[in-house]
Amino acid sequence: MQTKVILYNVRSVYNVGSIFRTCDAAGIDEIVLCGYTPQPVDRFNIARSDLAKVALGAEKSVNWEYVEDIKNLIPKLQKEGFKVVAIEQNENSVDYKEIKVEGKIAFVFGNEPDGIEKEVLDKCDIIAEVPMKGEKESLNVSVTAGIALFRILDS
Repeated sequence: MQTKVILYNVRSVYNVGSIFRTCDAAGIDEIVLCGYTPQPVDRFNIARSDLAKVALGAEKSVNWEYVEDIKNLIPKLQKEGFKVVAIEQNENSVDYKEIKVEGKIAFVFGNEPDGIEKEVLDKCDIIAEVPMKGEKESLNVSVTAGIALFRILDS
């Protein structure tokens, strides 16, 4: 099975570093950073110490690339045989525990607090969400990534 995680307009460098660690632990093949998501290196190709501090080396052990436009990336991945699953609260979402993995899969995690915009969600094959039981309406993106990746990939 081939797995990718797409981080789309995730603002916090600390969340990105945390997701790198989670992806390493979950055996993700590649992270694709999109939009203004911070990269492990700055514009001068120098390692970012703030990201590295949280990632604890996972920014070196997990393959990654930067793609500016997610709207072109999703159809490209689908042509390569990937099922693209957005993890997002949405009226059309399904419970993340219902997702069964077969073949290639790419997970999309988006911006806090705005989420993934409709035109991007419309390109995805599935929208799945982690249901909230408390008073808060969402989890931190790095926490959500850990919950969703481990549950879905182990099913």
